[in-house]
Amino acid sequence: MKRRVPRPIAVAVESLTRSLAPSTPLAAAQRAWPDAVGPQIAAAAQPQAERGGVLTVACQSATWAQEIALLAPELIASLNAALGREAIGELRCTAVPPGE
Repeated sequence: MKRRVPRPIAVAVESLTRSLAPSTPLAAAQRAWPDAVGPQIAAAAQPQAERGGVLTVACQSATWAQEIALLAPELIASLNAALGREAIGELRCTAVPPGE
């Protein structure tokens, strides 16, 4: 009888996380967000809600909200490419100070 090689714990945890994650458009956008927009924007803003293809993004300041709104066409294209479909059609940015 042949013994199977144990899997690294990271592989098992990643598989479990994927199976437990909700399959909503918001959850998919939240998973794809850091890779789609880059680390600097991901550190300053996070997707908070999605309704009808409109993704609401909470930004740490009004300056970031304005910057992300200006970059919206490029960010939407990158996010949809990461999602593998045209799920997001608009970004709505709101300024939410840290700690709220």
